[in-house]
Amino acid sequence: MATMARGDGRSADQIRPLACTTGLLHRAHGSARWSQEKSIVLAAVYGPKAVSGKQENAERATVEVIWKAKAGLSGSSEKEAEVILRRTIEYIIMAAQHPNTGISVIVQVVSDDGALLACAVNAACAALVDAGIPLNGLLAAVTCGVTSGGEILLDPTRMEEQRIQAHVCLVFKSPVASVVPGMSQHSGEDAIVTSITRGSMSVDSYLDCLARAKAACKMVSEFSRSSIEKKQIAMGINSKASDS
Repeated sequence: MATMARGDGRSADQIRPLACTTGLLHRAHGSARWSQEKSIVLAAVYGPKAVSGKQENAERATVEVIWKAKAGLSGSSEKEAEVILRRTIEYIIMAAQHPNTGISVIVQVVSDDGALLACAVNAACAALVDAGIPLNGLLAAVTCGVTSGGEILLDPTRMEEQRIQAHVCLVFKSPVASVVPGMSQHSGEDAIVTSITRGSMSVDSYLDCLARAKAACKMVSEFSRSSIEKKQIAMGINSKASDS
């Protein structure tokens, strides 16, 4: 199998460095800036807040997602991304705890250098945690690319996405960690939540992507948990300092 050289020197199974900062937007109930090197997304969460009319649901909170492109007006691709992201995060939001309310998630693309949907899912999950929204798990997303020669590339850049035959964004829900307040305590194996494919790949290639993405998502999940723990430790230190 021919090996495609990666411009940034990574191996085929290597994802880009992750970074996450929460609580950046003071007017939002929760926010997160998630970057996978040059792919950067800023997510803000508003709610649960009172709603009325068609949005009102006596049994559960309604969830809306607004996807804002880096520049210009939103088009069909942004509208499609809104639907995918909404259905994905609805899987972990415990909406029944807040009937007759609405939760809005605003996603702003800061920079797109590939694997943008996965980056947005990770940002939205981090912002939901920052907002204290009750969740039944954490989401972790990774994109896998397949070259014409059948090689699997994790977390492709935008240039790689243009050169490869197909790519798939895979989202997994991880078991709940006790570090996240308000989460339902479930355990078990990581479960696949969303799979969005662009281009054509064989069944064997898809299954290979599935296995590699699952392993990579464990690293993303551990990074998310570590970020949550660090934020909670910092908040605890600040709270003690203000009380003294």
